Order: sequence, then structure tokens, then C-alpha cells
Amino acid sequence: MSTHDFIAVGLGPYNLGLACLTEPIGDLDGLFLEARDAFDWHPGMLLESTHLQTPFIADLVTLADPTSPYSFLNYLKEAGRLYPFYIRENFFPLRAEYNDYCRWAAAKLPGVRFGHEVTAIEYDPADERYVVHATVAGDRVTHRARHLVLGTGTPPHLPEACRGLGGDLIHNSRYREHRAALRARRSITVIGSGQSAAEIYHDLLTDIDRYGYQLNWVTRSPRFFPLEYTKLTLEMTSPDYVDYFHALPEPTRYRLESEQKGLFKGINADLINEIYDLLYAKNVHGPVPTRLMTNTTLSTAAYDEPSGTYTLGLRNVEQGRDLTLTTEGLVLATGYHYQVPEFLDPIRDRLRWDSHGRFDVARNYSVDHTGRGVFLQNAATHAHSVTSPDLGMGPYRNSWIIRELTGREHYPIEARIAFQEFGVPAGAAS
Repeated sequence: MSTHDFIAVGLGPYNLGLACLTEPIGDLDGLFLEARDAFDWHPGMLLESTHLQTPFIADLVTLADPTSPYSFLNYLKEAGRLYPFYIRENFFPLRAEYNDYCRWAAAKLPGVRFGHEVTAIEYDPADERYVVHATVAGDRVTHRARHLVLGTGTPPHLPEACRGLGGDLIHNSRYREHRAALRARRSITVIGSGQSAAEIYHDLLTDIDRYGYQLNWVTRSPRFFPLEYTKLTLEMTSPDYVDYFHALPEPTRYRLESEQKGLFKGINADLINEIYDLLYAKNVHGPVPTRLMTNTTLSTAAYDEPSGTYTLGLRNVEQGRDLTLTTEGLVLATGYHYQVPEFLDPIRDRLRWDSHGRFDVARNYSVDHTGRGVFLQNAATHAHSVTSPDLGMGPYRNSWIIRELTGREHYPIEARIAFQEFGVPAGAAS
């Protein structure tokens, strides 16, 4: 049985970027295990016109290695689409285009193994190796490695009132495959506050005349928050801010985590305006059968099977008043919550945990007691702030992980790029 330098579990954009960046390093042997049969990034939201909220330069590799053959621009060149992209004059790739780019990169990487569902990870103290057990087409396989990189992503989150509710409600992660069935409903309600909710609402609003349904959008946010995208705010996705944020006391970091959701979970401002313009245009011919309800939380939900309808108990928080909404179609654009994979249970005692029961993530992205054995991709907004889910910071994080794995800085790691100072300057404290 061969031993690898590291095994990465899960193949989202971050571990895929790690695979691209480690592939040219001859003395670093990595294995990437993914349970799915192919790369597919949020397939339920691959709508025709939706695009990333980060520019193309925030691809898998460029911000670590602009010369990498796995760049988005090289993908366009090989696909014969570089000049059309240039003429388009839009830095933001289509989401379906980004997914195709990632598939293109994954197909070139010899260390990627699809169809490998990891079932358990143990530690062998005799030779100081992690033992990774997986199933492949029903057969059991075992791999060994000195290090682990965890990139299993975040599963869909359902509000408590909707768990086990029954019927054909969907999470936004499955929207595209159920879109046709939704359009046949007499009424559709979208619940959520972020970009996915806005994209689904816009998509359904576009066809509201053709299909004639009542369309509702319910959000607990006091308004439809735009994603804050000013340049000085973007400096918070920087090495400088990671250093500042990670050094703060744990209670302060958790408070900031809850306050900063609008920095990476808001709605693209152009999309908000497009929704308004679409409402305005449709309203020329008479009232549009739609309701947009802000500051409204979901308290209860019930499903009546004979009628195929949901009854939602809602509450306007500012007024303190309750109301009821009945709908046939229900879309929950309620985000994703990280869950610690069960396959880590055998090595839980080797991992660090904070007072909230979440990973205690070190500055170098390690989560084990040795400080260089197990590394975490994403899932660390409580430790690394808004940089954790930011695609543009993926190459930066991977450069750190590679340095920890090899003991040298293979890709230059920026230490300071921001014009602003996030904390008290050294030597200036009174």
C-alpha cells in the first residue's frame, strides 16, 4: 500500500485549486478523493444568465501562479473562446462557464479520484500516518498519508420548521432540476435573503406572465441587502485582515462573524436593479401577481397532502404581527451550514475544537494538535473571517498549505496588500 504526502477529501473549487497548484511540484505526492462521479459545482443553480460575484482572475490558480496552465484564461484559449470573452468586456464568468472550467481542470489532473466515498479516517501511531478508508463501486479501498486536507463543503440548510415537512418543497441547491414542475404550480414562495433567492425570484418573475402563478419572496432581512463591493471593503479579503481577525479574542470573532454576513452573502446590486426594472416593465400592463415581504421570519410550516399546499406561519419582526401564507410551491434558499463529517470520528481526539464545538482553526489553516497534520478548506468564517468562503483567497490559502506540507514557500505568499490598517499600529498603543 503506497503512502502519499497528503490526501485531500472532497473536490470543490478549493481542493481542486490545491490539486492544480501541487501537480507541478515533483516531490509532493497528493491524492484527491471525491464521492461524486464528476465535478459539479452547485448544479441546481447553474442558470443560463447567472454569473460569479468574483472576477475571472479569482480562478483556481492565478492569484498564486499567474503562469499556471490551469488558469481560466488558458481554459478559454483551449476552448476557442478567449476572444469572445475579451469582446464581452465583463470580468465576471458565467456560473455554468466556471463549472465547465473546473471540469476541464479536473480532467487534466492525475491525482483526482472520483467515486471514492470516504467512510472513516484513522491514525496509525506506529508509522505516524493517517489511514483513509473509502468505498469505490461497493468495494473497500484504503489509502495512507502523512497529512490531510479537508474540503467536504457545506450541506444545504433547512429551517427547523420545514424539516420532515413532506411534499415537494426544494432547497435552492435543487432548483434547476425542479424548475419545470414549479412553474406548473398556481403559487410559488421563495424564502431566503441572499443571492440564490434573488436569482430564483428573478428567474420565476421572468416567466410569470406565461405561467400565471402567484409569486412570493419572503426574507427575514429588513431590506434586500446588496453585496458590499467597494474597494476598501474588498481589502478585508486580504492577508492583512486575516492576521488581524485571527488574533482577536474568540467572542469578538464570533460577534463579527454574525455581523459580516452581508459582505459575502448579500445580493449583487445589478441583480436587485434588474428585478426592480422587470417589476416596473411588467406592471405597465397591470398589477403583477407577486409579493415581496421583508423583515418577515418563518415561524411554522404545515403541509396538506390532499390539496398539495403549504401553510406558512410568518411574523413581521418590526411590527410584531403574525400572518399566514398559503402556497403550492416552496423554495428554500436558506443557505448551507458546515457539518463535521462523521468519517472524522475516529480521530476527533487529534483535532482542536473551540468553545462553540467548531474547529479551532490555526492561522496556518491547521486543525490538529500538531499544527501541521490536518488542514481545513473553507468552513472557517469564525476564525478567518470573510476570506474563508472567498474564491479569490483560495489560491492564497493553498499557498499556505503547500508551504506547510513542503517546508518551503513554493508560491510567494503576500504578507501585506491593504492600504488601510485594521488594528492599532505597532508601537502606537498608549
